Amino acid sequence: MWRDHLTEIIIFSLLFLLVSGMGFVAARWRAPRDMAHLDEWGLGGRNFGGWITWFLVGGDLYTAYTFVAVPALVFGAGAMGFFAVPYTIVIYPLVFLVLVRLWSVSHRHGFVTPADFVRSRFDSPVLALLIAITGIVATMPYIALQLVGIEAVLKTMGVTGESALARHLPIIIAFAILAAYTYQSGLRAPALIAFVKDSLIYIVILVAIFYLPYKLGGWGDIFAAADAKFDASPAPGDGVLLNANNQLQYVTLAFGSALALFLYPHSLTGVLASRNRDVIKRNMSALPAYSLLLGLIALLGYMAIAAGVKPLPGASAGSTDSNTIVPLLFDQQFPNWFAGVAYAAIGIGALVPAAIMSIAAANLFTRNIYKEYLKRNATPAQEANVSKITSLVVKIGAVACIVFLDPQFSIDLQLIGGVIILQTLPAVALGVYTRWFHRVGLVAGWVAGMGLGMWMLYQVSSPTRKHFAGSAFPLEKFGFDTQKTIYVGIVAVAVNLLVAVLVTLVLRATKVDDGVDGTETDDYFADEGDPRLTPGDRRDADAAPEPVA
Repeated sequence: MWRDHLTEIIIFSLLFLLVSGMGFVAARWRAPRDMAHLDEWGLGGRNFGGWITWFLVGGDLYTAYTFVAVPALVFGAGAMGFFAVPYTIVIYPLVFLVLVRLWSVSHRHGFVTPADFVRSRFDSPVLALLIAITGIVATMPYIALQLVGIEAVLKTMGVTGESALARHLPIIIAFAILAAYTYQSGLRAPALIAFVKDSLIYIVILVAIFYLPYKLGGWGDIFAAADAKFDASPAPGDGVLLNANNQLQYVTLAFGSALALFLYPHSLTGVLASRNRDVIKRNMSALPAYSLLLGLIALLGYMAIAAGVKPLPGASAGSTDSNTIVPLLFDQQFPNWFAGVAYAAIGIGALVPAAIMSIAAANLFTRNIYKEYLKRNATPAQEANVSKITSLVVKIGAVACIVFLDPQFSIDLQLIGGVIILQTLPAVALGVYTRWFHRVGLVAGWVAGMGLGMWMLYQVSSPTRKHFAGSAFPLEKFGFDTQKTIYVGIVAVAVNLLVAVLVTLVLRATKVDDGVDGTETDDYFADEGDPRLTPGDRRDADAAPEPVA
């Protein structure tokens, strides 16, 4: 009953209202020149420094879903749940090589989205449209998953009812508030709130990592309890170590997830809002601190085993909601007031990435669909208004995903989203280094990779679902005599690249026209104060490239 959690509810509500107020005040933060422009509303004026960018990008990548789902995966599957730790370590050297160049060319040309860059680089509105649609589709379930984190907290506090409306009303109210201040303040809102969100999460995890082992008898007892649980499990799987059949899946999932993470449009939005190249460089060297935090968060899954936590019932009959593991652990092991702080950290941890994701998806629609195909002469103010309205529609769609779909299915959709967004790698990530790929080859590669990826995902089944039950593809379906699985995204993007290379070789040999590259070599090294793009000129340069006749 909610009355048993009154202290937690009060603290959660007060902190939630505090950050909501900060979201509305953020419209006046850092004195925006004109919020009726995507540079200001969607990218915060392209002027965020090192600390703001660190909190913003960190808050964008390490979400409420991470806070509840990674420990839940470790709780249920053991060592496989730690795949998130190496992939967040591997990612930063990789994206360092790409993001500084992408920032520079976007700074000089006024690009707001990765599809803007692709449109200019490869002179292809079709390829840009595919990149935009891919980004929007991959982002939608990610936003929905932030609601899963909030719902797990609300369920633990007993404030969700039996009926569908009573169960989802608190989430609807929370996202209505989020929609209001994002509409008003744009990217400044999550940037300001990220300071509170990340500070709360660091405090909660550091307290938990010292206090809980002391209370549960030490790390030896915690790992012994995890070992005992997995040894007694009737289903073969990982314990605290990977088994042989899951090692290939672990490696490919970690590497594929690393390649995918900064291809998501919301990840690029935080980077493009940075002031200069040095801000990005410093952040790529400092962001691994979040990986240390993530490793500690994952260990909460083993602590929950040692504490004897049992997940709450799920939405469907006979199921359990594994996402309640961490909230229940805090509820059972900490004083009520600290549990309330922890719940607020998870809830606020959902608001920051959800806001950035909705802004990024809205910018893609505005720049690469609305302006390209519906109103080519749209003014900056019209672009900003369309993006604001679209961000509201995106949030409504995310809420609908939770209301009308089983939350477990939405988690599977997020895994599918990683496979989908990986298909933009040749055009976006490789495109900042080379224009060797023919634009038709990139389109053909996208079609091949997406088609194969969807077919493989369709073949993935589980005891509760025949199709689209995850991203671990059994190699036996390819004719191999093995029980091993592999991450679908790696196979799909490899085929994507292979087809793009083969088609490019054929088209180069037959001298098929490849359009005009709208960028120059030195565009990829431009920095703050670039004489070719002064602050006064940026408004004109911010328009998307005009379609080629």
